[in-house]
Amino acid sequence: MSEFEQLVDAHYEALYRFAMSLSKNADTAADLVQQTFCIWAQKGHQLKERDKAKTWLFTTLHREFLALARKAKRYTDEELTEAVAGRMCSEEDDTERQMDGQRALELLGDLDETFRAPLALFYLQQHSYKEIAEILDVPIGTVMSRISRAKDMLRRRMTAEPSSAPKNILQLQPEALRSSHG
Repeated sequence: MSEFEQLVDAHYEALYRFAMSLSKNADTAADLVQQTFCIWAQKGHQLKERDKAKTWLFTTLHREFLALARKAKRYTDEELTEAVAGRMCSEEDDTERQMDGQRALELLGDLDETFRAPLALFYLQQHSYKEIAEILDVPIGTVMSRISRAKDMLRRRMTAEPSSAPKNILQLQPEALRSSHG
């Protein structure tokens, strides 16, 4: 297996998830990842420190997304983003937790890209603040501030609009049941 194939195997899924969190469109996400690897094929040899390849890939993908967003604003009245084709949550035994997770991802998708990107990189891709600062080309303090503000926005929205769990659940009181059937 070539070095390029190893790089694709190691980072494709994480890059795709990040692209989905930015674009909210499966086709656009796939195009962004493909473009990122094309750029790597052309320029990757210039990277002196090979252990920085992951950060380089995420930075490149983010820059490609920003360029695509600028281009879309310039040439069309339509929004760049469309409805997400599928959910990114994995199956969980705890249904309520899964619904909260899905709701959090939906709300994450509604955040402005300024806040969505660092939050997705931190929680969904497990990047450090330093790596996120390099990827987004902003100071580390800005990363920390945006993550904090994004978490606050999500928390407020989650409590204002609870998950889609059933709302009309009756509270059963065993004592009342015993007295009426006893």
